[in-house]
Amino acid sequence: MELLAAILTRNEERHIRACIESVAWTDAVLVVDCFSADATIALAQAAGARVIQHPWENYSAQRNVALAEARSAGYAAKWVLFIDADERATPELGAEIRQVIAAGTEVGWWIPRHNYIFGHLMRGTGWWPDYQLRLLRPDHATYDPQRAVHEEALLDGEAGRLQQPLIHYNYDTLEQFHAKQRRYTAYDVEILRQKGVRPHAYTPYTQVIRHFWWRFVTLQGWRDGLYGVRLSALMAYYEMLKYRQLRKVLAEGGQVGVPPGP
Repeated sequence: MELLAAILTRNEERHIRACIESVAWTDAVLVVDCFSADATIALAQAAGARVIQHPWENYSAQRNVALAEARSAGYAAKWVLFIDADERATPELGAEIRQVIAAGTEVGWWIPRHNYIFGHLMRGTGWWPDYQLRLLRPDHATYDPQRAVHEEALLDGEAGRLQQPLIHYNYDTLEQFHAKQRRYTAYDVEILRQKGVRPHAYTPYTQVIRHFWWRFVTLQGWRDGLYGVRLSALMAYYEMLKYRQLRKVLAEGGQVGVPPGP
């Protein structure tokens, strides 16, 4: 098999059918599901995907399960395209992928993403071009199981960059945004604690200014107008919260955070 599309899911009935349909140009679709309680599995199977289930450990572990399946005799896939349920692959991206895997010597490819946040296509603020390492040779790639979130493939060869983007329907609502950022913040606090970071009393507040400037100016959040202002401020708030929570954890001598679930 030349190209397998792999999707990690848990309760993705809203997105799964459209996602699978968007990768109809691949040779097969594999869904690695974490025991969804909604109609995800039935919808995925009806759309032509094969579904396997695996208990949640973290994102890296789930992707390694998909890579192992891709290497298995059932697939023997030369390439794997990882796509999230809330993402869509365009025909133009499909054509570019087919072209590069037929001619290139790379073992991985970075793919840019168009992010829609609160219904707005982001042009800056850190969400464009938002390259993701998603097209991989399964026999040359693995994921570090210790990196539980914001996972990235480890390759034993070179990676290139594609031009055509994935479409990512990111945060739809402010509630969804806050829920995910709270999980990421708890995880990041634990990572900083393990690294021995010891913030000063003023650090949370200086980080607010630095992070807002980074998002709005350095990453060109101004290109997104009021959306850029709003999202730069929200991300700066969670940067402040991260260091405030870290100081609290260190003062109490405790440990926080578990890797965010899907």
